[in-house]
Amino acid sequence: MTIRHKCLSDARLYPLWLDDPAAPTAVPHLVGPTDADLLIVGGGFTGLWAAIIAKQRDPGRDVVLIEAGKVAHGASGRPGGIVSTSVMHGLANAQRVFPHDLALLERLGIDNLDGWRQTIEDFGIDADLEWGGEMTVAIGKASIPDLRQEYDLHQAHGHDVLWLDRDGVQAEVASPLFQAGLWSRDRTGTVNPAKLAWGLRDAAITLGVRLFEHTRMERVDDLGSRLRITTHDGRIDAPRVLFGTNAWGAGHKHIKRYVVAMRDRVLATEQLSPEQLDRVGWTHRQGLYDTRTQLNYMRLTRDNRIVYGGRIGYHFNDDIDPPGDRQIAVYDRLAGYFLRTFPQLADVRFTHAWSGPIDMTTRLAVHFQPYHDGKAVYVGGYSGFGVTASRFGARMGLEMLDKTGVPELQLALATSLPRRIPREPFRWIGAGITMRALDEADEKGGWRRHWLRLVHAMGFPL
Repeated sequence: MTIRHKCLSDARLYPLWLDDPAAPTAVPHLVGPTDADLLIVGGGFTGLWAAIIAKQRDPGRDVVLIEAGKVAHGASGRPGGIVSTSVMHGLANAQRVFPHDLALLERLGIDNLDGWRQTIEDFGIDADLEWGGEMTVAIGKASIPDLRQEYDLHQAHGHDVLWLDRDGVQAEVASPLFQAGLWSRDRTGTVNPAKLAWGLRDAAITLGVRLFEHTRMERVDDLGSRLRITTHDGRIDAPRVLFGTNAWGAGHKHIKRYVVAMRDRVLATEQLSPEQLDRVGWTHRQGLYDTRTQLNYMRLTRDNRIVYGGRIGYHFNDDIDPPGDRQIAVYDRLAGYFLRTFPQLADVRFTHAWSGPIDMTTRLAVHFQPYHDGKAVYVGGYSGFGVTASRFGARMGLEMLDKTGVPELQLALATSLPRRIPREPFRWIGAGITMRALDEADEKGGWRRHWLRLVHAMGFPL
C-alpha cells in the first residue's frame, strides 16, 4: 500500500500521549496466590477510578488491581481527551436512550465531572487540563438544522452554550468546511489522557491499592462465596470483582453479546509555529467534533499540536490488534480529511499515527453486566466518550457490587442492557457495509443513506 499524502511519511505508528519519556516504570506482575476484598480487572480509566473510589470510601478495604499490560496502554491512552459533563455520550444521545431520566442524568453528569476534577486537584495531577469548552461544528448547510435542535436542547437543560453562525465559527476556528457551531463552555475542555491515567495510577497506589501490571486474567472460577481469578503466575480470590475490560470484553463469554470492538484512527501533527497557529485561530482552544457522517474530532495539545481522529472501522471477530492498522497507508484517508478541514496547514507534517479499539454498543454509552450471582460486574461501552464518564461507570459498578441501594441503581441505565449485536459472520458483514456507507454517504449519498437509516431504525445509532 502506498500513501498519497507525504505529510504522513515520517509519522511514528504509536500514540502521541504514550510517547513520553516521563511515562512511569511498570510495577511487578503478580506471582503466587493472594486474597482481596475487591479485585478490579483492567488498568484503564474505569479500573483506576473504581480503585480510587473504593479506597476513599473505605481505606481499610483491600483492593487489588490487575492490568494485562501497562496502565494506560489500552483504550485510555489513545483517545482525543475531550472533557465533557455527559455520562451518556452527549445530551442528544441521553434523550434518545433515556428521555424520562434525562434531568437526573444531567445532574449525575455534573456531579461526576465535579468529582472528577476534585480528585485531580486533590492529588495534584498534572494532566494538561484546559477548560476551553467543547464545540460541535456543522459540515455543510444540511446539518445546521440538526445542530440547531441540539443547541435548543442544551439551552432547555441549562447549559452555557453559544450558537455560532458561519462568521462566528470561522472567528473561533478557521476552516472552509465549518458552517455553524455549538459551543458548550461550562465544565468542558481537554486533557492529556495518558498523563491523567498515570496520575490516577499514582493516586491509587498512594491510597494503598495493590497494583500488578503485566498480569493478564486467564480464567474465572466461581467458588460460591468468592471468585477465583487465575493469571499466568498467580491467582486472586475475592468476593467482589469489577471487570473494567472495555472493548476486550474479558471476564465472561457473554460480554461480547452487547459490545463490539470498533477501531478508531488518530493523527497528531508536529508542533505548530505561532504563524501556523494564527492561520487557524483557535484562541479558545476548544475540543471539536464535526457533523460528518463518519465523525471527526480534533483538539490542540498543550504544546500546540493538532490531534485529529475519526474513521472508525471493524475487523473480523472483534480483532483488537489487526496487522493492517500497523501500516501508515491506513491513515492516508484520514490525512486527506485533515487537509480538507485545514487546507491552510498543507505544510504541516504528522509525527504520530495510531489506532485502537473502542467498546461500542447500541446505547453508545456505559452499561453494566452482572455475572456470577452479582459477585462480578462488567462496566463498559463508553463508545469513545469515556474520559470523564468512566468515573461515573466505575462508581455505579461499585454501587452494584456492594449493593448500596442508592437511587441511581433503579434507573433504566442500571437495570437494562443495550440491544444484542449479531454474531459473526453477520457482525462483520453488516459492519463492512456500514463502514463503507459511513465513508461515502456525505459525498455520494444514494443507497448509503438508505442503509444508514435502516441500521439506525434497527437500534444501531450512527
